[in-house]
Amino acid sequence: MELPTIDLDLFLSQSLETPAVQHEYALITFGALILHDSRVTESKNSAFLDLLEDYFAQSTSDIQKDERPELSYQVGVTLENTEKPKCAVDESCLGIIQRLEPSERPLDISAHSPDPKCRFFWKMSEVPPYETQFPGLNAPNVVPQAEEINARWTQIMEDWGESMKQAVENLADMACIGLGLPPCTFRDAGRYGPHLLAPTASDLAKYGRKDTILAGFHTDLNFLTIHGRSRYPGLNIWARNTGKRLPVKIPTGNHLLVQAGKQLEHLTGGLIKAGYHEVVVNDQTLKVIEKRKVENPERPLVRISSTFFWHLSSDFDLSPIPSLAERAKAFGASQIALGGYATDEPVYQPMKVGQQVQNELKHIALMA
Repeated sequence: MELPTIDLDLFLSQSLETPAVQHEYALITFGALILHDSRVTESKNSAFLDLLEDYFAQSTSDIQKDERPELSYQVGVTLENTEKPKCAVDESCLGIIQRLEPSERPLDISAHSPDPKCRFFWKMSEVPPYETQFPGLNAPNVVPQAEEINARWTQIMEDWGESMKQAVENLADMACIGLGLPPCTFRDAGRYGPHLLAPTASDLAKYGRKDTILAGFHTDLNFLTIHGRSRYPGLNIWARNTGKRLPVKIPTGNHLLVQAGKQLEHLTGGLIKAGYHEVVVNDQTLKVIEKRKVENPERPLVRISSTFFWHLSSDFDLSPIPSLAERAKAFGASQIALGGYATDEPVYQPMKVGQQVQNELKHIALMA
């Protein structure tokens, strides 16, 4: 089974009332989709991957200068073996794993070891014109200190981050139309969100054995996550409508992967579910490692994820939209198989987005 491909060019070139545009929407059914956007260029993604490979090839002592644990790692670098997969101890998530067919389950995360991945958070946000209740989630960026990295950093990060940001915001507009909402509902709710260009890095010289878990089974806490192509396979997702594990293959060229996050699930009352995924070393990963050793022997063996987290504004009141919550109940009742991830009906309590983020950060050991 393959994920549906949504053509963003069609949406941008036609009237918002065009039926073809309104029906090109798949998040309810799958929780994920492939997005085609001709504005996205492979050259910007390649420059980004090169930069991050070089950054994470530095010594740990140099990288550690960019760490900000006092800000819950929400800007700058997070070193390997810091972030823990929430699903390892979350009863609801463990129940989801148990309900999957044994052959479709993720690699075992029951040991609850922290993920052997690093991450860098680069904020791509607009400063709110008010005093936020969550300053730690809206801190200024950290620019790496190494001279050669520093000289390339900001331009490359901003170029690629802006490409993904505009794509995911246009998709959010499309989602609103498909859900019967005013087109800018989600965009306005996330205008001052702490959006993050959020590459992860996995040292495949160190963690390149088959069945190594680089990022344990989990969902993302934000609203929408968008991915460019990584140079190394290993990302698996679980489409909502099947319970089947799908190895992600983003087509070459102007394509991106989009997954729903927990904020979107909360705001739609569960009509759209956050997508589960993992990153592992598999046979395909090993083949690419050997190929890169031959064709690019001078390059670091580091798997970079080309990832962007789009958030709602931290001070936004997060509560299910009533019309969507009603649809969610009807959808779950009529199509149990499509909503089969949850063992119990979730309760989406009203709260500020910033509180929701802080709650999730505590679960994954990034906030005390």
